[in-house]
Amino acid sequence: MDLRIFTEPQQGADYDTLLTVAKAAEDLGFDAFYRSDHYLRMGPGDGLPGPTDAWITLAGLARETKRIRLGTLMTAGTFRLPGVLAIQVAQVDQMSGGRVELGLGAGWFEEEHKAYGIPFPKEKFGRLEEQLEIVTGLWATEIGKTFSFDGTYYQLTDSPALPKPAQAKVPVLIGGHGATRTPRLAARYADEFNIPFASLEDSEKQFGRVREAAKTAGRGPDDLVYSNALVVCVGKNDAEVARRASVIGREVAELKANGLAGSPAEVVDKIGRYGAIGSSRIYLQVLDLDDLEHLELISSQVQSQFT
Repeated sequence: MDLRIFTEPQQGADYDTLLTVAKAAEDLGFDAFYRSDHYLRMGPGDGLPGPTDAWITLAGLARETKRIRLGTLMTAGTFRLPGVLAIQVAQVDQMSGGRVELGLGAGWFEEEHKAYGIPFPKEKFGRLEEQLEIVTGLWATEIGKTFSFDGTYYQLTDSPALPKPAQAKVPVLIGGHGATRTPRLAARYADEFNIPFASLEDSEKQFGRVREAAKTAGRGPDDLVYSNALVVCVGKNDAEVARRASVIGREVAELKANGLAGSPAEVVDKIGRYGAIGSSRIYLQVLDLDDLEHLELISSQVQSQFT
C-alpha cells in the first residue's frame, strides 16, 4: 500500500508552505506529494494568501526535491489548452528527472472560472476525452514526426510534438464516480484510476466497473493501479484527534465515517479494508498544512505498518 500526501492549497497556502510539506513528506518516506488544481477557496474565509498555480508549484518542487513523485488530483481540463498542458507537464517531468504524474479531470468548480475569467463550457467531458487523446498522442509521437488532430473542440496541425517527458511514459490518472463514461475513459487512457472521498462499498463498485471496462477495451484489469483519496485525521489519543478535527472544521464522527480518522490502529485497519477491495494507493488529504507533527505520526505509526 502506497501512502501519498495530497494537499488543497487553495484553502490557504503559499509556495513556501507547500515546499515545507513536500520536503517533510519526502524525508518521512511518503511515496508522493500531490496537490489540487483550484484558483478559489471553497467555503468561508478570506482566501489569503491567494491561489497558487499547480504546475508552477510542481516546477518549483521538481528542483527542490529529489525522490518523491509529484502530481495533481486533478488538473482541470478547463484551465489549459491540451497542447500547452503537454508542454508544461513534459518540462516539469524533465526538471524533476522523471518524477511527474498527470491527473487530468474535466473541471467542475464554476465559481473559480467566473472569478478569474476562465471559460466554463457546457460540454466538458467531450473536451476531456479529446485532451487526453492529444496530450498522450503528442508524447507518443516519434521524434522527427508530427502530430495532427481534428476534433470537435481542438485542432492541431503538424505539431512537432515536443518537448518529450523524461519518462518513457508519464503515468496518467483518471478518476471520479461516473458509472459509464468515466470507466470507459479510464480503460482507454489511464495508468491509474482514482476515486475520491468514497466509501468502501462505492469504491468496490466503481473499481469493478473500471475493471470490466478495461476488459472490454482489450486491457488486463490489473494493468491499472486502483486508488482512493481520503481526508486524514490521526491522533495518539481521542483529545488529539478531536483537536485536529476542530482545526479543519470537521466532526470526529463524520471523519471516521467518511475518511481516515482516529488512532493509528483505527486508521491502519480502515486502510487495510480499502486494500482488501483492490486499492493499492491512498492519497491522504492533509488539510492543516502547518501541522507537521501530524505527518510524522502518520509516517511512524501508520505508514510503517505497510512497509
